[in-house]
Amino acid sequence: MGALTHESLVEYLLEEAYEVAETIETGGGDAELKSELGDVLLQVVLHARLAEERGAFDLNEVARGLTAKMIRRNPHVFKPDGSLQESFPATVEDIVLTWEAVKKAEKPERGHVFDGVPAALPALARAQKLLDRAERAALARAASETAVELPATEEELGDLLFGIVAGARAGGLDAERALRGALRRFQDSHGPRPPAQ
Repeated sequence: MGALTHESLVEYLLEEAYEVAETIETGGGDAELKSELGDVLLQVVLHARLAEERGAFDLNEVARGLTAKMIRRNPHVFKPDGSLQESFPATVEDIVLTWEAVKKAEKPERGHVFDGVPAALPALARAQKLLDRAERAALARAASETAVELPATEEELGDLLFGIVAGARAGGLDAERALRGALRRFQDSHGPRPPAQ
């Protein structure tokens, strides 16, 4: 095995995260969840150690940065010194609005609602994220114009999606690539418009 690098570890970080998700979704139990979370934590430790070796940052700085970000992005929960607020917002909507406002102030270079959605996400997860962002930005027609009639349960939806992938495969089509293309078209049609001349 070659030398460890951030790049060589990416696939393991993703794999371990998916194993946590699978454990949760299949009811794997606390012992299994604890073990899988430990595997994710190991990946964090390895990345921090690699960064420390090149003098960039260490694990303590990662933890301090996370703490500062949580306090900064959740003023509805924390006071600036990190202690808890006496009262919390009444609704989840209030919390989301505060969170979004703080994130926007932190990253003003993100000029559009879709900025910051990772391109590397699997297409289904990316589709969900883009539609969430579109809804929050009140792109009213964005989600509804592409919605189709759906089954009533997640189990039936899963079977339908699996059937679509099977049909695509039988027809020589790549379902993941096709959805990525649809997402690009969605972003292009709801993205920033060039200034009027």
